[in-house]
Amino acid sequence: MKTWQTKDDGSSRSSVLRFPDWKSWRKMSAGALLGLCIIGGLLLFSAQGCLSFSQQERPRRVSAPTAATAPTTTQATTQATTATKAANTISVKAGGDFQKALNAARPGDTIVLQAGASYTGSFRLPYKPGTSIDADWITIRTSAPDSSLPPAGTRVTPAFAPVMPKILTVGRGEPAIHTEARAHHYRFLGVEVGRTTPQGVVYDLIQLGDPSGAQDTLDKVPHHFIFDRCYIHGDMDGELKRGIALNSGDTEIINSHISEFHVKGQEAQALCGWNGPGPYRIENNYIEAAGENVMFGGATGGLAAQGLIPSDIVIRRNHFKKLLEWRGRWTVKNLLELKNARRVEVSGNVFDGCWADAQAGYAILFTPRPNDSGPSAVVEDVEFTNNIVRNVAGGVHIAGRDSLFSDPHSPRGRRIKIINNLFDMGADWLGGDGCFLKIGEGADDITVEHNTILQLGNIAKAWGPPGKNLVFRNNLSRHNEYGFHGDSVGTGTPALKTYFPGSIFTGNLMTKEPGAQGNVETLYPAGNFFPETLDKVGFVNLRAGDYKLQAASRYKRATKNGRDVGCDFDALIAATK
Repeated sequence: MKTWQTKDDGSSRSSVLRFPDWKSWRKMSAGALLGLCIIGGLLLFSAQGCLSFSQQERPRRVSAPTAATAPTTTQATTQATTATKAANTISVKAGGDFQKALNAARPGDTIVLQAGASYTGSFRLPYKPGTSIDADWITIRTSAPDSSLPPAGTRVTPAFAPVMPKILTVGRGEPAIHTEARAHHYRFLGVEVGRTTPQGVVYDLIQLGDPSGAQDTLDKVPHHFIFDRCYIHGDMDGELKRGIALNSGDTEIINSHISEFHVKGQEAQALCGWNGPGPYRIENNYIEAAGENVMFGGATGGLAAQGLIPSDIVIRRNHFKKLLEWRGRWTVKNLLELKNARRVEVSGNVFDGCWADAQAGYAILFTPRPNDSGPSAVVEDVEFTNNIVRNVAGGVHIAGRDSLFSDPHSPRGRRIKIINNLFDMGADWLGGDGCFLKIGEGADDITVEHNTILQLGNIAKAWGPPGKNLVFRNNLSRHNEYGFHGDSVGTGTPALKTYFPGSIFTGNLMTKEPGAQGNVETLYPAGNFFPETLDKVGFVNLRAGDYKLQAASRYKRATKNGRDVGCDFDALIAATK
């Protein structure tokens, strides 16, 4: 994850100064502790007084790793293993008291649950005083040996359920797992989480942090959680609103299978966070949900209402999926939606299946929503790179502002890059408009570059107040009837001048598929390419979906940077392995 410099221009940085990062919090806490100990020593002339305070001290938070420094799967596994070598192991046999084990466990302990056994209840992860270092990890794992699970870094599937203990809720609106305020350093390895019956009413199957107004200061936020090679699921025929509520800090969901989250008449998510600071790492998972597979924002809670923005989010090498058999049965919206998020890397993912239902069927939404996500909500510093988006009714929707908010003029959607992706949107309109990019409401600093796009509708639809610094360069797409179109002004240069004055629009290939005007090249700035059909482009095998350019294609290395027009498929394939 790259680090962006945010200007102090009255924008989002100033809105969250009240919420220092973990590193700053730690420094403040350490300084406060030292001062109190000195004062206590001077007043009481007793070393014991300062020692007693230290024993009761809340755990200091360590520096939260940024997305660039978050531990890899191997590192996380090694850390937890190293931490528990000299610690206790608590075995909970089938029918045993898992909550009692959680209450008794000390930092560094391992709780072993019997493979195949069911543990029913709403289990609370207690706060344990500690130092917030690697030795604090409490590991909850299967009794089956590591060799019975996929190797570290490998995604698990439901086929491994027989070697997993089952942590289940009976419903009654209660999660299977939830956290106490300030709880920290819990790692789950090779466990299944579900409910006892499809009829059980559950809102959050796993609840990390408090979504409500009660979590209103950073010191209350639970932090440091890992779910590694876990099977977290609803039921094929039942309604279940959410898999994991991510209102925590320093959380990793890795190598797991998260599926069957769907509701009729409401939004359901596999993963959703709105009242926690991050960082979050969501990597190498299968993620399935009807409403939004992954979403940040959408509600407030105590922190977001004061200006907190979920930040430093890595979403990498996941398979996002909506099942076509859900069509007409469950309420469907988007595959990924950011309503309130900062510094987000979305790379190496496969996004598969999205159709018009409760919304128009756009797969990816970068749309700041302060009207429901807190007054400081922004979507900024986002990189969407090396992803495959397929079988969707619409591509990407980017908005600069929220027209529903009382202050619609403040800049909120900005510094977003969509680079080196394949949008193979399919041959079925799926009830949508088939448009690749819906962009407007003053979105600033948007870069769309080196994408290969096979869409049925427009290249883009622009609307609302103008945005600044659009770069649309070296993309390969169909033009179709309207191409890059601006509301009420038409196609090409008029749309660009009206909605993105001063934009860079060059090196793009737009095929004159049926419906395009014969003189379509006259509608755009110079420096773009207009072959008659996709067959004229020179793909390796268009019919088989191999969209690499042949060596003989005239568009091979035809851009000013010496690269192919469209996507670099070698980089894409390497990222999505």
